[in-house]
Amino acid sequence: MRTNIVKRRLKDGKPVVGTWLGLSNVTAARFLARTGFAYLTVDIEHNSMGMETAANMFGAIADAGCVTLARVAAGKHDQIKRVLDNGAHGVVVPMVNTRAEAQEAVSACLYPPAGNRSVGGSTHALNFDTDAATYFSKANDEILIVLQCEHIQAVRDFDQVFTVPGVDAVFVGPNDLAASMRTPDGKPPAPELFKETLAEILAACKRNKIAAGIHTFSVEEAKMRMADGWQFIAVNSEIRFMMDGAKKILDGLGLQRGGDMVRY
Repeated sequence: MRTNIVKRRLKDGKPVVGTWLGLSNVTAARFLARTGFAYLTVDIEHNSMGMETAANMFGAIADAGCVTLARVAAGKHDQIKRVLDNGAHGVVVPMVNTRAEAQEAVSACLYPPAGNRSVGGSTHALNFDTDAATYFSKANDEILIVLQCEHIQAVRDFDQVFTVPGVDAVFVGPNDLAASMRTPDGKPPAPELFKETLAEILAACKRNKIAAGIHTFSVEEAKMRMADGWQFIAVNSEIRFMMDGAKKILDGLGLQRGGDMVRY
């Protein structure tokens, strides 16, 4: 059975770098899976992607030798079961704010007696290069479980929420975390306060021997985070790669952009 190299690297204290896929496009997934990213996360939470498309993306990524993850819409048994049974090598669970929510998500990822994942399906075995019987017996050792810390209350309760056995990494969603820290009049948190909050999360991960992850938006930021000790690194998304590339060309040609229209 195929080894989940991302899970192994995180346990060994090494960083891994991947990106997010939100375009619901199998061809884009096939290309990016061959670029050298350690993992690709198929983002089912924030778009209209159906399970058939997601499953085809999981297969395309796995066949290229890359680790395929799914960010589910919620940490519920049915959401997690479907992506794992359709071939994801692991899950990213958004907005985990309580220990009960963490326990529910972890249990849904693992077969009994460690969890309550139901036994069924066959596509999952294909993406791990094995047969169904072997998958059922060894999947608990290879499924990557990433919980997201996206609310300031979860930061304050970190040691209670994220110490559920089985959690491989805690991943920060900077946008939602910052939104939860807005002042009563809607102003964003001060940059220094937000920086201190990220440092608090990183320290909590190190204290509890859990890999710390964060979404970054440039090479420079990714390097900085890894130097600080963050391990599970996401850089941009395929949508942002496309838009940044287009902007670079337009700027290089001296073409001005007005709203969503390009003015010649």
